[in-house]
Amino acid sequence: MPTALITGITGQDGSYLTELLLEKGYQVHGLVRRQSSTKRLRLDHLYVNHDIYEQQLFLHYADLNDPTTMRRVLTAVQPDELYHLAGQSHVGASFEIPESTCQTTAMGTLRLLEMIRDLPQRPRIVQASSSEIFGSPTAFPQNEQTTQRPVTPYGVAKTFATNMVRVYRESFDFFACNAICYNHESPRRGESFVTRKISRGVAAIARGEQTHLTLGNLDIYRDWGYAPEYVQGMWQMLQHDRPDDYVLATGQSCSLKDFLKAAFEVIDRPYEPYIKTDPRFVRPAEVHRLVGDSSKAEATLGWKSQTSLQQLARIMVEHDLQHPSV
Repeated sequence: MPTALITGITGQDGSYLTELLLEKGYQVHGLVRRQSSTKRLRLDHLYVNHDIYEQQLFLHYADLNDPTTMRRVLTAVQPDELYHLAGQSHVGASFEIPESTCQTTAMGTLRLLEMIRDLPQRPRIVQASSSEIFGSPTAFPQNEQTTQRPVTPYGVAKTFATNMVRVYRESFDFFACNAICYNHESPRRGESFVTRKISRGVAAIARGEQTHLTLGNLDIYRDWGYAPEYVQGMWQMLQHDRPDDYVLATGQSCSLKDFLKAAFEVIDRPYEPYIKTDPRFVRPAEVHRLVGDSSKAEATLGWKSQTSLQQLARIMVEHDLQHPSV
């Protein structure tokens, strides 16, 4: 039974990855931060299953900013594979908390690499990088060779982490990969992210609980995919015989208006009458049109995005129509 350790296991990607690895027969260990609440909604269905929890799935209190505890967990678990998903992941919030974003996302990754460097048996590691490393791109679409030009504190932190993973791979013979993930969404996306704000808002409008949605810039363009497919790509990277970096993306650039239209089509309404804009939701610096070229992942790993923007919006809105409080 292979053993995997996941940082950020309680997040969107962490929960989908946990399910994927359990289905494949892994023993899964996850790092969680101690908080006043023990609720972990994305993992609750596994936590209450006594055939899984403490049998195949184990949770450990630890923090990327606490090297002593991290070392203790790494030494005890001795994972075969390590999926590094943890970090301050909200791009907009990184302008408000740039220091803690860099401390966790950038320096937290470096600390983890240094701990792995000291292990007698190093696990294979994949770090969840981001399209935000390209920021103001010099090429369309972007691939693994595109110049990194981040324009947000989050993007800068991810750029540092991404390059550190590459440096440790090349300098210390790590089996270390970067999954350069473009935006990927699901019903498990946090409510502060715009796609989930939209899907929840559309469902609330359909139920008569809400009259409008207040958003920022509607003319942003992103490459939006479906989260479960992206964690599959991360797993495939660690099964390959050679470590490398891979862009995971749909290859389609869509505007926020496109997502709004698809979301409101689920409830058979136009989006325009229900949208208000507020400059408070506009970021100080906005990334340009980001669209990824995942041809390397397709050719080398056999990975390809399968879910269209319209399908993604339908999955999210239908979930929020059926689960109003989740």
